[in-house]
Amino acid sequence: MVRDTGNRLAKQWDRVRPFVEIADIAFLFLRLIILCGGIGWLIFSRVPQETFSDVSKLFIYFSVYSFLIYLWLFLSPEKKKLIHVFFLAFDFLFTLMLVRLTGGFQSHFLIGFYLMTALYSFYYGLMRGAIIAFIASALYLLSGSFNPVRHYWGDFSVSIASLFLLAIPLGMLSQKLKKDKLEITELNTNLKNYIEELQKVHGRLIQIEKMSELGRMAADVAHEIRNPLISIGGFARRLEKKLSSIKTEKECIMTIVKEKEYTDIIISEVNRLERILKDILTYSREVKYTLEFQQVNDIIKEALKTVYGTCREQKIQIEEKLDDPLPDILIDKDQVRQAVNNLVSNAMGAMLNGGVITIKTYRANLFHVNYVVAEVADTGTGIPEDKLDMIFEPFYSSKAIGAGTGLGLSICKKIIDRHSGLIRVDSQINNGTSFKLFFPFQKEEDNNKTKCWEFINCGVDRADGTGIIKCPSYPHYGRICWAVTGTFCGDRVSGIIAQKLGDCKQCEFYKKVAEEKVL
Repeated sequence: MVRDTGNRLAKQWDRVRPFVEIADIAFLFLRLIILCGGIGWLIFSRVPQETFSDVSKLFIYFSVYSFLIYLWLFLSPEKKKLIHVFFLAFDFLFTLMLVRLTGGFQSHFLIGFYLMTALYSFYYGLMRGAIIAFIASALYLLSGSFNPVRHYWGDFSVSIASLFLLAIPLGMLSQKLKKDKLEITELNTNLKNYIEELQKVHGRLIQIEKMSELGRMAADVAHEIRNPLISIGGFARRLEKKLSSIKTEKECIMTIVKEKEYTDIIISEVNRLERILKDILTYSREVKYTLEFQQVNDIIKEALKTVYGTCREQKIQIEEKLDDPLPDILIDKDQVRQAVNNLVSNAMGAMLNGGVITIKTYRANLFHVNYVVAEVADTGTGIPEDKLDMIFEPFYSSKAIGAGTGLGLSICKKIIDRHSGLIRVDSQINNGTSFKLFFPFQKEEDNNKTKCWEFINCGVDRADGTGIIKCPSYPHYGRICWAVTGTFCGDRVSGIIAQKLGDCKQCEFYKKVAEEKVL
């Protein structure tokens, strides 16, 4: 029952909140000040019992009508303009009666006319503010039983002029503020429309880019598949021609023995096609990642078990230099193992005459972020410098035709991107190549410090599980977001603030955490 009532009140408040303005808050505080001041006046002023009783009743009247009108305002916020007219009428009546009961022109509460004129003029604007000042002037004269013969006109002229001097400037200021507010609202609306339009255009551009990439990839696939298909077709036709000319059993046996080479080539090309299609499926499919905190050393040891035999046959030595202990990092075991296998396979392919593959793990710090690094280095032929920018492109391969599909490094790049990490390569001709996989991790003691979503209040923590807002930094990388979703990451920038700023070095959170280290 109580919970249902609380939920209804919260829902109603959400409906009221958009209608609340600064003037409404000022009115509320003014009423509280008047009520507290009136109670203090009753307590500390020495007034006749009759006056005390009348003023007490008047303040009760003030409290009751204020509560009822605020209740009306809470229930019907869309009628705020009309409700404030009732407030104005009751407030003027209250002020008139209060001044008359407490001494007329000698009353301390005469200031109430000035306060009401100021606030209501600010609320209603110039013209209505002038009318309010006129009404306040008339009530001011009535509050003290004004006698045009006995009272000094100069004092009243100054008092009435003061009411208009309050009403007119505040009314003009109010109109200017309202005009500026409307312009700002209009600009915000236009900006929102422009952003929505840009997002639509951006979505179309992404779709066009995807189609372009798909077309390029289809051309690459066709090129890769074309060569083995030509070989298979050519040798199959030759076999068909040979077999169709066989007339005796002896010729059949001789043809089978002689043409076995053709069948071996066909089988080899079919196996190559299978490898190409397998790598294409691996690269193009959307894999569901199961990220868990694990030791990267254990995964590397498992991956190396499958290549020891092949390495011995190729006279390749494997050296392991694994730092221990290393912190647990958030990774998908199967995907990281595949990335390591691809790198080791590439290293083996670069050392056909034997060599050394060195596997290292260690800690590193880049961009004020801690990483666990897995490095695979070989002593092979190396990669030309002008080719280094192309090695992660799909179907690019420096190997001989048929020796590889050109997707191994592209798959590695995709895997490391999904881990919010980095991949780096160093290579020298005839001196070998080194690939480094950087996996970010956040120190355990940082988990209790202010996270980026708490600092910028982007709402990703409040939307947890709803799917409305998704951020790779949440919930494990709140202290190193610039390297995970910002401009220091290896993949596209996905952080909202990073996209707006264009450089995480301009972000206040980055400055306080990474540079100043005060947060």
